[in-house]
Amino acid sequence: MTIQADLLATIETYFDAIHECDTERLNAVFHPASSLFDADNGTVFVEPIESFSRDVAGRVSPASTGQVREAEVLMIDFLSPVSATVKIRIRAHRNVFVDHLGLVLGAEGWQIVSKIWHLERRIDAAEVTERTVDAA
Repeated sequence: MTIQADLLATIETYFDAIHECDTERLNAVFHPASSLFDADNGTVFVEPIESFSRDVAGRVSPASTGQVREAEVLMIDFLSPVSATVKIRIRAHRNVFVDHLGLVLGAEGWQIVSKIWHLERRIDAAEVTERTVDAA
């Protein structure tokens, strides 16, 4: 694989991990010292990966409810051959997030070292019903 293909494979694993609430895959793509950040409520919220992984483990997965995986890469910016920022959009249930993922290439392959997330929008119930009918 190429550097970009390997990076995209890591992102695809992340998408699957979130969609299926698979903490084994989630922990494989996040560096153990990584943290997640958000400031949507006016203050900086920091969550270590261990805490986020526990949260994901306790969720109902979008896949188990029949939700089709909706996730896309919006931008990749290689800072060097071993570091990159990837902007993504991903849906989990009624929430659509835009994230900036900081990744580095180390001995374990590409790993997410930081995640800044933003709740872009919430899908209303009528749109959820419409998307479910369209997918069927």
